[in-house]
Amino acid sequence: MPFLGQDWRSPGWRWVKTQDGWKRCEPFSAALENGNNQLNDISHTVILTGDDEEIYSTEDCEFAAKKRKKDHFRNNTDSQCFYREKWIYVHKESTRERHGYCTLGEAFNRLDFSSAIQDIRRFNYVVKLLQLIAKSQLTSLSGAAQKNYFNILDKIVRKVMEDQYNPRLIKDLLQDLSSTLCILIRGVGKSVLVGNINIWICRLETILLWQQQLKNLQMNKQVNNGLTLSDLPLHMLNNILYRFSDGWDIITLGQVTPTLYMLSEDRQLWKKLCQYHFAEKQFCRHLIPSEKGHIDWKLMYFALQKYYPIKEQYGDTLHFCRHCSILFWKDTGHPCTASDPNTCLMPVSPQHFIDLFKF
Repeated sequence: MPFLGQDWRSPGWRWVKTQDGWKRCEPFSAALENGNNQLNDISHTVILTGDDEEIYSTEDCEFAAKKRKKDHFRNNTDSQCFYREKWIYVHKESTRERHGYCTLGEAFNRLDFSSAIQDIRRFNYVVKLLQLIAKSQLTSLSGAAQKNYFNILDKIVRKVMEDQYNPRLIKDLLQDLSSTLCILIRGVGKSVLVGNINIWICRLETILLWQQQLKNLQMNKQVNNGLTLSDLPLHMLNNILYRFSDGWDIITLGQVTPTLYMLSEDRQLWKKLCQYHFAEKQFCRHLIPSEKGHIDWKLMYFALQKYYPIKEQYGDTLHFCRHCSILFWKDTGHPCTASDPNTCLMPVSPQHFIDLFKF
């Protein structure tokens, strides 16, 4: 069906042909669509008095039904804005084709972060992005985006409590988020917070509760009668340690067995780690000699980490198409109009994601 509107270049709405004619499809959430039948029945009900006189017209009933749908959508704390497209067009200024501009909150709503945390390749990426938003961009999110933010954070905490996967990363996220909320609630940030201040106080109390639960988290001992990590040869264990890019992960693995502890203290291992993350000029400014006169590369790594950012590694990241200006997950794809789409793709780090929406 053709679309007739103010802008002929607009993609228009999606229309479905029914027995009563053409009707427009509205992008409600899945939870809301399940209750549409009940709401529609109410909207078409005509309330009669004892004298069979109509109190409300059909138009008033339809208006009331739409308002109930919106109220149901807003009051559902577990709801999230879902879209069929898993990508978003990043535009920073108004054009004839598009009015307004894309915001960080809009991108956070449109991209599928809720499902991304279930993928182990994307989990660390999403957590790092939430941490960066908590540090500086929390007040830039709209009310709906903030709601989605805390819903996704709730799912992350539940996943860590159930799967016990990377709790240290979540502890750092909650620590940064609680510090930011304390500053905003107690200080001048009250004027920039979206929503009632009591809601933010409840959110802060929830974060403190999550921190206590993660603090009391006990790792379940896995019972396995087959081949274990300790049964591997020394050269294979050493190769595994050399694949780690985080010093804390090496220390944690070294606490499992005495053999792994001996391998985790290897000077060459920490030297390679420092050379991977930092430049040689940075070494000269922070040389830390050991008791034997050699450079203590382990202490060097943690000392340099305080002054310089380390390289980040992720199994999967968001990608940005320079030709179409579209942000998307690589495996979901996007409607690219370039002759060779692969040449236009650019991986987007969490910090780059934040920078895309700074004006």
